[in-house]
Amino acid sequence: MLTVHAVNAFKDNYIWLIQAEDSRKVLIVDPGDAKPVFEALKQKDLTPAAILLTHHHADHIGGVEALLENYPVPVFGPADEQIPAINHPLKATDELEVDPDFPLFRVLETPGHTQGHICFLVENKLFCGDTLFAGGCGRLLGGSAEQLFQSLKQLKQLPGNTEVYCAHEYTEANLRFARAVEKDNPALQQRSNETRLLREQGKRSIPSLMADELATNPFLRSHLSHIKTAAETFSSRSLDSDESVFAALREWKDNF
Repeated sequence: MLTVHAVNAFKDNYIWLIQAEDSRKVLIVDPGDAKPVFEALKQKDLTPAAILLTHHHADHIGGVEALLENYPVPVFGPADEQIPAINHPLKATDELEVDPDFPLFRVLETPGHTQGHICFLVENKLFCGDTLFAGGCGRLLGGSAEQLFQSLKQLKQLPGNTEVYCAHEYTEANLRFARAVEKDNPALQQRSNETRLLREQGKRSIPSLMADELATNPFLRSHLSHIKTAAETFSSRSLDSDESVFAALREWKDNF
């Protein structure tokens, strides 16, 4: 069984350290800043085995070079993005061996936030960068609404017990928007209350479960008639597909 450690970075980023069972080895996911990673490795007596990157944004790759100066490990990341440090470019695969101490990973191509974004799935843990957030999804910063809709449609097929390790603590803000879309969703209200209490106690709201995302995340629920109605009210136009509803929701959130 893998253990996942959270490393706080910047204002609201999470860098994830995936620790192998019965080992001090870890995989570092999206290290935007090297300093807190060095501190966590020292404090927990962990040794990097590889770096995993989901996309090219600076708050996800900014610490890679400094880490490589101290730990010359392989760097796995998206083949369709220009990240000089990557020496193992990845496309979708069901059998990625990162290190012998770790189970095989599944790599998912999930463009939309960026043109070449990928996610990593191992055991029941999804490391999804900025594609899917707790209660929300990434902005369109290089990809299209159509791409992101299809990427989230792919992620929706994962089992409900899948743990969603996104890269930002955006949950409270995302759920405020979700409540504007779905005013009468009791599961959403309960999740909002639970998240507020967690944050008041200084605790993370991440990881979430895919089952909770399916029940409360409007970006995974664009097929529902009442969400379509809400999106049409916002956009003042008729929306003729789930994808067009999703695009309207993304536009609404951008201006929320």
